[in-house]
Amino acid sequence: METKLTLKLDQTVIKSAKQYAENNNRSLSRLVEDYFRSLLSENIQEEKYPPLIKKISGIISENDLKNFPKMMSG
Repeated sequence: METKLTLKLDQTVIKSAKQYAENNNRSLSRLVEDYFRSLLSENIQEEKYPPLIKKISGIISENDLKNFPKMMSG
């Protein structure tokens, strides 16, 4: 079921968003809905990990992981 939503946004943002939507053959409503859906799915994915994993994520860099075998061999 679709429901109407009223948003208050900066006029220049609205203008730019409308142009973006037009350039991508989409409606502004569809862009907003897709954005909300992406936020919700990201939130759900984050909840899959225990608090400890969330807390330590980002501590080890990709470079550290690439060099890990070298570090283990001495």
